[in-house]
Amino acid sequence: MERIRAPKRITLISTGGTIASRWQGTGYAADAGGDTVLASAAVPDGVAVEVVDLFNVNSSRMTSERQLTLLRTVREVLADPDVDGIVVTHGTDTLEESAFLLDLHHDDPRPVVFTGAQKPLGAADGDGPGNMYDALQVAASVRDLGVLVVFDGRVHAARGTVKTQTLAANAFADPSAGPLGRLGFGRVDIRTEVSRPAPLPAPHDGAEIPRVDIVMHHSDADPTLFEAALAAGARGIVLVATGAGNATPEFVDAVEAAVRRGVLVAVSTRVPAGPLAEIYTGGGAVDLVAAGAVLSGTLRPGQTRIAVLAALLAEADPDAAPVTRADLLRRLIAAPLPESDAADEKAA
Repeated sequence: MERIRAPKRITLISTGGTIASRWQGTGYAADAGGDTVLASAAVPDGVAVEVVDLFNVNSSRMTSERQLTLLRTVREVLADPDVDGIVVTHGTDTLEESAFLLDLHHDDPRPVVFTGAQKPLGAADGDGPGNMYDALQVAASVRDLGVLVVFDGRVHAARGTVKTQTLAANAFADPSAGPLGRLGFGRVDIRTEVSRPAPLPAPHDGAEIPRVDIVMHHSDADPTLFEAALAAGARGIVLVATGAGNATPEFVDAVEAAVRRGVLVAVSTRVPAGPLAEIYTGGGAVDLVAAGAVLSGTLRPGQTRIAVLAALLAEADPDAAPVTRADLLRRLIAAPLPESDAADEKAA
């Protein structure tokens, strides 16, 4: 007699976004609950879904407080050993930040899979139902991959994956690497291994959320906005530099003064792909690192900010192992270079 397999138990955590958005008379806004979003999609065979309505916002309104609430909720759901995985529906504007924050703290072999949509709920050619189906399938199929982003038939690691298209269906990619795998014909095909630093413990409930700002360098830029962030109380700043991490001597002076005051400064880049590197002086990455800034590797500005935030929250944990916040930030940022970049560095 053939044994009947128990269905895989997947929890859907609904947070809003385009996948939950409907017409409001002048534009779209998230207002549909998780059950409604789930009902728009087919559910893979052998999967049972339970819905948690956490909040319902357009993700441009995402906050660190909401992201930490999501992190705590994921951990509470995974406290049930009978849960096989989690799907999080999320708006695409800040999905990359929320997914990366959870990945930095995720210490469970069971997957947390983020998905969403580029077209609103009920659109005749909407992409939400297909993305939902794929995310459920991945959540029921994989382990030991950390937090994932599933969109348009591709499976991405949270780390490095950013929104690269404002409106097109293939909204997400890791510009410095590539997808972990693809979906098709009822299969999840994972082709690449995931490298992640050791996960951080979850921040203590009630921990003060530090202010972390992003400031961009450009032609004619000066440190005025950088210094305004300091005056506003920023405990961390991400400088979005040009090229492989370059600014001006004036920014170097501002960074050095901020680091002396105990502010954690990271340098990212406005360039879509590739690692940062200490190549140039005269205000370049060589000087910024000497001033105390930490280069962000292949992380782009939004995820670099999340790494700074996580490092500051971990530093505030009274049970945390003693380590400088800059060293902790370097550990959170560290990841192997894509093969092509690693080969270029070796050749150099």
